[in-house]
Amino acid sequence: MFYLIIILTLLYYNYPKKQIALKKICYNRIMDNLNAYNVFIIPIIVGVVVQVTKFILYGFKHGWDIRYLMTHGHMPSAHTAFMVALVTSVGYYEGLDSGAFALAIALGIIVIDDAVRLRMILGDQGRYLNMLVQQLNISEKQYPRLKERVGHRLSEVIVGGIYGLILTIFLIVILG
Repeated sequence: MFYLIIILTLLYYNYPKKQIALKKICYNRIMDNLNAYNVFIIPIIVGVVVQVTKFILYGFKHGWDIRYLMTHGHMPSAHTAFMVALVTSVGYYEGLDSGAFALAIALGIIVIDDAVRLRMILGDQGRYLNMLVQQLNISEKQYPRLKERVGHRLSEVIVGGIYGLILTIFLIVILG
């Protein structure tokens, strides 16, 4: 691959009349190589877009702080959007009857269940421990306050899934 790039570069600079055709060949070859990875590129793009959307919405509500860029919980669920995008792109590019699609479905169920149910239980435990520390008058330096909002509400997961599906279909149409 490296030698091909060197040869194409030499041809590009030595034959000015064929520069336009060579640019098209290089562009088509690069795009063909990237299209093979759309099944993974699309979910990454969807995850980043949804996380940035969450940061903007959270910033309007709670003030702007760069630490909120990677916050857990809140609207919309980036985990759910990423998994819906992964399942959709695997189903589209690999086929609904492939083993990869079945694996993506199983992984999606685990991740979405974790986002809704398991991390909400962690938030409940944090709330109870915070109440315990407060009632026992224990120093908060020794036992700092735990985060009480770790998981997602069902509405945040549903919005994340719909947002992820819409973005995925949009990117599949654009990228092919």
